[in-house]
Parts: sequence; C-alpha cells; structure tokens
Amino acid sequence: MSGRKAQAARNDELIREAARAVFTADPGAPISAVAEHAGVGISALYRRYKSKEDLLQKLADDGMDRYLAQVEAALAEDGDPWDAFAGFMRRCLDIGAGSLTMRLAGSFEVTEEMSRKGQEIHLATKRLLERTQEAGALRPEIEVGDVSVMLEYLHSIRIGDDERMNRLQHRYLALMLDALHLTGKEELPGPPPTWQELRGRYDG
Repeated sequence: MSGRKAQAARNDELIREAARAVFTADPGAPISAVAEHAGVGISALYRRYKSKEDLLQKLADDGMDRYLAQVEAALAEDGDPWDAFAGFMRRCLDIGAGSLTMRLAGSFEVTEEMSRKGQEIHLATKRLLERTQEAGALRPEIEVGDVSVMLEYLHSIRIGDDERMNRLQHRYLALMLDALHLTGKEELPGPPPTWQELRGRYDG
C-alpha cells in the first residue's frame, strides 16, 4: 500500500476498535465519541461511515467475519475434536465474539448480506458441535443458540481493569467448558434459543 492508503487503513482500524469499545460501554453514545476515542477528526470518520447506523452495520459484519474465521479454523483442525472446540471457544472470547450482540441488537437494520452470513455462521457452528458430539466429547443437547448465549454472558462480566476482566471471563469459560464436557448427565431443562429467537432481537 502507498503511504496514504496505509494511513487510511490504520485510521479505519482505529475507528472500528474505538467503536467497539465505545458502543460496548454505551450503545447510545454519539458517533463523535468514537472519533474522540480513536484520536481522529470527525470528518475523517464521516469520510468512511456516512452515519452511526452504517458504522454499526460494519462493526456487526466485521464481528461475523471474525467469528466465522474461528469456526472454520476449528473445523480445519484434525486433532482431538474436544480440544478444537474448547480452543474455538477461548479464541471467540478473546476476539470479542458476542460482546456487542446484547448491547446493539435492534439499533441498526440487518442487511440481506448480514442475514445470509448469519445463516452461514449458524450452519458452520452446527457442524462443529455435531463433530464434537459424535466424538462423545460434548453434551448431546447443546445447540448453536447455547454457544451464542454463553459468549454473550461471558462478555457481560465487566469487573476490574481489562486484564482482570479477561481473566474472570476465562475463569467462567473454564467452568462452562467443564459442564459442556459432562456427557451422559441429566438433560438440561428447556430447549436452547432458536435461530429465529436470536435473529429476532435485531428487528428493532
């Protein structure tokens, strides 16, 4: 990339990282707060994103791409299925998968492309769960909706500074993984959330 294009790419990444931080803390924050957090001028932000909704859509789409990459990486592993699944969950936590879902659901329009990508993610995650279950390593009643809700819950743990918060999130993920690994135990109460229930939260 040329110097100007490289700087533009850096600014764009700064803006997206700032937006994730700002809107996770306060979904109602103005777009000017993102520019301030990123250390760029508001005009530089508006050159890339025409509105707050446009920025939120891009954030959601970016998050879906990151999550999908982790599912595909786990499916590509040919070692122990449980290790692949557990590693996938830890990486999802570290990349922030699910961190904005509860905060931003219903605050922007879901495009047809995002809906298509969401279905792709759902099917890929289902394949990962089924492979782990077929290996006898994951409770058979666990479905895709369970994974979504668990990641959202883990990201709702916001205690201490960033390092302390991350350690606590991984502490409770470890407990969840132990529970998920308990095959042959009493069936969980009630069904998991469906794709329609999860998708419906975005219809604001």
